Amino acid sequence: MKINPIIPIWLMAVICVAMLVFRRRGVWNYIRQVLIVVLLFALNLRIMVFSHDVPKRELNVDVLFVIDNSMSMLAEDFDGEGRRIDAVKQDCEYIMDMMEGCRFSVISFGNYAYRLAPYTSDKDVLMSVINSLEGQTQYYAQGTSLNQPFPLMLEALEKDHEQNEERVQLVYYFSDGEITNQKEKLGSYSSAKKYIASGAVLGYGTEKGGRMKVRTYEGDDYGVPFYMKTKDEKGRRVEAISHIDEDNLQSIADDLGVEYYHVEKSTTLRDVLTDINDFLDEYASEGKSGVEGYVDIYFWFAIPLAALLVYDLIYYKRRVRE
Repeated sequence: MKINPIIPIWLMAVICVAMLVFRRRGVWNYIRQVLIVVLLFALNLRIMVFSHDVPKRELNVDVLFVIDNSMSMLAEDFDGEGRRIDAVKQDCEYIMDMMEGCRFSVISFGNYAYRLAPYTSDKDVLMSVINSLEGQTQYYAQGTSLNQPFPLMLEALEKDHEQNEERVQLVYYFSDGEITNQKEKLGSYSSAKKYIASGAVLGYGTEKGGRMKVRTYEGDDYGVPFYMKTKDEKGRRVEAISHIDEDNLQSIADDLGVEYYHVEKSTTLRDVLTDINDFLDEYASEGKSGVEGYVDIYFWFAIPLAALLVYDLIYYKRRVRE
C-alpha cells in the first residue's frame, strides 16, 4: 500500500480539526460529522493498493532525465539540511510514478557526462542507477561545467527522434546551476529545443548555500563527517559552501523552451506536474492488462462520503421546513 496525498497531509489535518471544532448538536449528528471528516481525510490520502491485475496505459512519450552529479549536489541545504542529490532521487521516482507508461532514460554529469540507462519503462532498473549517484570524490572533481552534458543530451534526443518519430520527448534537467570551472561559460542549449515537447529545468539549493560532505576516495565511509574545505580571502581553511545559481538554470530553461522551477520542498513537484495527465492523455493508447502495479481505492471512501452528504442535505432541508 502507498499514499499520494492530493494536498499536504498536515494541511488536510488542520482543515479536518477545524471542521470538528464546531460540534453539531445530537449524538447521531456528531457521529455523522466525525465520519464525514474521517472519510474526507482518507480520500485526500489517495490510498493505492498493490494488484496483480492493473490495466497498463501505454504512452508514446520518452522522458530524458539529465542529472547533475557534481560535488555541489551533495550540499546539505534542501528543505532544511537535506542533501540536494537525495531530493533529486525522490523527485525522479515521483515523476516516474506520475508518468507511468512512458519510457525513461538517464544522463548524469560531473567531470564527464554518462548515459546511465537507455530508454526503458523498467522503473527498478532506472531507480537502481539513479540511487547509485553520490557525487564525485574530492580528488576526482575538477570543477563543474554545465556544458558537459549537452552533446550527449543532444545526441540522445536526435537518435530517439530518428528511430521513433511518432513518440514525443520530454526533458527534466536537475541541477543547482553552479559553475565552478572558471575556464568555461555557459553555452547555448537552444539546438535541442526542436526535439522537446515539454519538461522542466529543476533547481536545487539555496542562495544561503550549504556545506558538502564529501569522500576523499571511492568507498569512503559516510559515517565519518568530512566536509569539503576551501581557503578564504585571508588564506584560512574554511568549510566550502555551494550556492544555487538560478540565472544559469533559467537560461537553460529558456533555451530548451521549458519552464524553470526552484524546488525548495518535497511537495514542489506536485505543482510542476499539475497538468501532466492532461498532456499525457493526448499520447495514450490501450495497453495490456494483468500486469502488477498499484490501483486507486478512493471510491471506497467517496461512495460512503457522498451518501452521508446526501443524507445531511435531506436532513437539514427537512429541519429548515420544520
